[in-house]
Amino acid sequence: MHSEAIDPAGVEWTRVDEKYISVKLITGILGWLVTFAVIGVPLVLSWTGVWMEFPLWLQILVITGALVWAVADIVLIPRRVRAIGYHERSDDLLIRKGLLWQQVVAVPYGRLQYVDIEAGPLMRKFGLCTVQLKTASAATDASIPGAVRSEGARLRDELSARGQARLAGL
Repeated sequence: MHSEAIDPAGVEWTRVDEKYISVKLITGILGWLVTFAVIGVPLVLSWTGVWMEFPLWLQILVITGALVWAVADIVLIPRRVRAIGYHERSDDLLIRKGLLWQQVVAVPYGRLQYVDIEAGPLMRKFGLCTVQLKTASAATDASIPGAVRSEGARLRDELSARGQARLAGL
């Protein structure tokens, strides 16, 4: 994926692993199931007469709106994951995210305070991790979700070393 408006010229993005799509699908579906359970409790209580009755048009509107939103959210997950990428340059690391609201963050190596790797149970099951970059400025903190664990470890070591070298040169 290349967008002339936001992507720097000549940058070849390294994409995150395709297994991250499965992780996002699982978490997305579970999240929507919880949302539907929360929406469903008042509706079931209304249908059984335990709680106040909601107008039929409102019930249909809420259920339809939630279903359309859920389907759109789940269907777009593969495209959202494929839009994530990073590129190591000599002075900084570029991280790209987003479909509709695209974002490219440049993190200068000299500003890195530390590089963290995070992996919850589901990410570990798929052999993935999130590389979290911490800088002195909260606005430039960035992450690369869905990296293979070996690539995450390589990035952690490489970026930390580059950050230390740039910091020593200041």
